Amino acid sequence: MKITSIDSTEERGVSHNPQIKKHVLLENGEVQHITNLSQAAFPPGETACAHSHPDMTEIFLIESGQGIITIDGESFPLQAGMCITVEQHEKHQIDNTSSADLVILCLGIKT
Repeated sequence: MKITSIDSTEERGVSHNPQIKKHVLLENGEVQHITNLSQAAFPPGETACAHSHPDMTEIFLIESGQGIITIDGESFPLQAGMCITVEQHEKHQIDNTSSADLVILCLGIKT
């Protein structure tokens, strides 16, 4: 068993942009097939640059804020309550286009 909370985890920068901060609730290897579970906060104007993963699917739950996710060149608006699944090899970028933080719960699954 593991019990944790966002308040009990250290804030760290994401690999795609250290200005975007995350709290990791599950690390790679703690639960079979899960690479991470984290909450990321994108300050206004910040971007997680376009990238893809050869061996991971990501699921994003938008907790608050607004932005745009671009997947394989097609852009989609983001708003609270949305859930987006990005499959392995899909090139994706997330942009905070608002004046408030864009807060996203991120789940990585090994494929």
